Amino acid sequence: MRSILLKLLAVLVVIIVLVLGAIAWAQWSNSSDQVSDTTTGIEPTLVDPDPQTIPSVSLPKADGWAANAAPQPAAGLAVVRFAEGLDHPRTMLTLPNGDVLVAQTNAPAGNKPGGLTGLFMNFMMNRVGAGGPSPDMLVLLRDADGDGKAEARFDFRSADMRSPSGMAFGNGKLYVANHDAVLEFPFRPGATKLQGAPRKLMDLPPAGNHWMRNLLLSPDGKALYVAVGSASNIAENGMEAEAGRAVIWEIDTATGKRRIFGAGMRNPNGMAWNSATGEMWAAVQERDMLSPDLVPDYLTNVPVGVQYGWPWVYWKDHFDDRVSWNMPVGMTDYTRKPEYAMGAHTAVLGLVFGQGGQRMGSAYASGAFLARHGSWNRRPAVGYDVVFVPFDANGNPKAGKPVPVLSGFLAPDGDKAYGRPTWLAWDKGGGLLVSDDTGGVIWRVIAPGSQPAPPIKPVVAERMAPQTEIKDPTQLKPEDLLKALYGN
Repeated sequence: MRSILLKLLAVLVVIIVLVLGAIAWAQWSNSSDQVSDTTTGIEPTLVDPDPQTIPSVSLPKADGWAANAAPQPAAGLAVVRFAEGLDHPRTMLTLPNGDVLVAQTNAPAGNKPGGLTGLFMNFMMNRVGAGGPSPDMLVLLRDADGDGKAEARFDFRSADMRSPSGMAFGNGKLYVANHDAVLEFPFRPGATKLQGAPRKLMDLPPAGNHWMRNLLLSPDGKALYVAVGSASNIAENGMEAEAGRAVIWEIDTATGKRRIFGAGMRNPNGMAWNSATGEMWAAVQERDMLSPDLVPDYLTNVPVGVQYGWPWVYWKDHFDDRVSWNMPVGMTDYTRKPEYAMGAHTAVLGLVFGQGGQRMGSAYASGAFLARHGSWNRRPAVGYDVVFVPFDANGNPKAGKPVPVLSGFLAPDGDKAYGRPTWLAWDKGGGLLVSDDTGGVIWRVIAPGSQPAPPIKPVVAERMAPQTEIKDPTQLKPEDLLKALYGN
């Protein structure tokens, strides 16, 4: 009996040593020697893959903000606390009357795996301030006097909220995305509570590694777009587990009919309409454990039917050899290259475009603002900031690197984080609101003394004439083919 106990004890010691060794390896080995900005921009550096069995990990401990502390705004900008003392605030929506809705939320219960993997994930989430239960509460913030600080707060809705995130409003309807369904409520701005029973527009694939579900309403209110991230990193649990995921859905708000609008995006989050072109753009988180410097998260447009390659392909024509599932034939012929890289593992989330009425100054007049929540699968840590991507007169990103807007969320030694920027919204006074989930704060950024920006000038261009018939190019005469290619 004693010998059996000794053997069991020896096995336990070996397991503990292996686990501690794996944690030590993850924490102190396989660091990046690249500057994060090398994996940003229109033409980012794409290093050779170096798949990781044990990932490189950097987990800055959530430390919170001191009473008078704040992130560091870029030159010419100032930051104040719009609201504080919130419980894991993530997404925001500014209503037509200026009230700001905030989703206090976290991952649904039971969303972590069991065994050693689950223990490690619990350790990681607790350390970075994301391990608590979901508050499942929408709150309404009101800045009635327009001084840039919300003096009133109301519990807006908790009934039937299950890890809520995406919110959209239009035509007297408020839409809310739980992790497992899209709900529609009748609502009139000005009310401080959301009353009544919802209409369910669509069931969603629940939970998964990427549980947030963002919403974007078309300008006419006829279509609602729903971003649903993958359940895993690279479909390691099978493609069946990824059905309806890694896509943006389009829902007809009148009938509830839906279709997949864009696909192959591992974890699309922020969605917004380009102020100049009217196109949908999205912020997308790419895959992990391929290298500390692969694969860059990205900002890109989302035309209907687009395919961005996940899980088989990244950055149009780079294959992820770890994926064993059969790839659709000829997929790289129609896989699209993202427009702009946001840096490997920076964890892009919130996205807004510059617009008329904003008060950020002329340097930020035309382009996109993005919140980079911060890395876990890279050492040293990257992200933990809000940046601006300038756009040109045609409504496309300019060459160059992201421009800092708000930084200082990460301590100088990289070992602790005071907060993590998550979502972005414009307030009624033209200030940029930044939710900070682990800090429990909504920050407001503005250029003091600036005037409201003029409306963004729309891009006007000729459109291709629609085809009236389908012609087989193999049956065209040479002169007709030349005419089709080059015109008269």
